[in-house]
Parts: sequence; C-alpha cells; structure tokens
Amino acid sequence: MTDTIDKLAMYLSGGLLLLGVVVTGLIETLAGQPYGAAPQTNEAGEVIASPAVDPNIRTALVVAALLVLLLYAIYKLATPIEEEAGTAATPSTSD
Repeated sequence: MTDTIDKLAMYLSGGLLLLGVVVTGLIETLAGQPYGAAPQTNEAGEVIASPAVDPNIRTALVVAALLVLLLYAIYKLATPIEEEAGTAATPSTSD
C-alpha cells in the first residue's frame, strides 16, 4: 500500500511541477512576445499585450505540487515503519 502512495505522490507532484513550469513556459514561448508576467500597457493605460497563460494559474500548479509533497511528508511521518516478517534479529553464530 505504501509503495502505491509513494508512487502516486511522486507522479502527481512531478506532473504538476512539470505542467506549471515547463509546459506553460513552452506555451508562453511558442505564443511569442510578450514574455512578461504582467499585461503590457501603452501610455494611455490600454492593455496592448498580455501573457498567454495567467501567472496565477502557473503559480497555483506549482503550489499544488508543493502541497502534495507536504501532505506526503506528513503521511510518511504519521505512519510507522513496517518491519518485514523475515528480518527479525537472530543471534550470531560466528563466535
């Protein structure tokens, strides 16, 4: 069960990080100028260009990945370490 949770947490957090940083960064690059996080305005205050992906969405994806890792860390701290059945300490006969 813990292997499943370990893999799920790693894949989910890694996927969210890749989506929030790499994929949205590629979308911004392929969409062309501007590369800034805030909308660009002219002297009259009209918005002339805005980013293709809202920075709040990118931030939310990265924060969600960090929250998954936080929840995973809390889970790992709360669950006891399981000992395997065949690994009990046996006396040494090498004397």
